[in-house]
Amino acid sequence: MAANFASKLSRVGRSLLGGLGNNISNLQSASNEIVNNNVWSQQQRTFIQMRTVLKVVDNSGAKKVMCIQALKGKKGARLGDTIVASVKEAMPNGKVKKGKVVYGVVVRAAMQRGRCDGSEVKFDDNAVVLVDKQGQPIGTRVFGPVPHELRQKKHAKILTLAQHIA
Repeated sequence: MAANFASKLSRVGRSLLGGLGNNISNLQSASNEIVNNNVWSQQQRTFIQMRTVLKVVDNSGAKKVMCIQALKGKKGARLGDTIVASVKEAMPNGKVKKGKVVYGVVVRAAMQRGRCDGSEVKFDDNAVVLVDKQGQPIGTRVFGPVPHELRQKKHAKILTLAQHIA
C-alpha cells in the first residue's frame, strides 16, 4: 500500500512540475520575444527621407524643419548630405520664417555611419544646419557636436562655426 501511494504521489508531482515547467518556458519565450522586438525597434534607424522632422542647430531663426527631398542618394540623406526642407517652427525675429523652403546640411543623424578606422558614429537625434544655394551657412553659430566627416563633403565653413567637432 505504501508503494502504491508513493507511485501515485510521484506521478502527480511529475505532472504538476511538468505543467509548470512548460508554462515557465512559454513565459520565457514570450518575454524574450517582447524584449527582442523592443531592441529591434530601438536599433532600426533609417535614412533621413521625405517627411522626416529635423532639429535646426544654428541661429538662423528656424527651430524645426521637415525634409522635402534628399538631393543625393535614392534612399535618403545621411551625415553631410544636403536636403531641401520646409520650415515648420521658427522664432519670431529670425532670418528664416515659417513655411519657407530652405536647403540644409545634415550634421547629426540617428543612423550609424562607419568610419575608416573601423569605428561607427551615430547621434541621438537628427539635426541640420541651414545653408543657402551656394552651400554657405545662413546662421553664424552652430550648436552641439558636428562630425568631422563634413570636411570630406566640402562643408568646412560649418566646421569652423561649430563648438565641438566629434
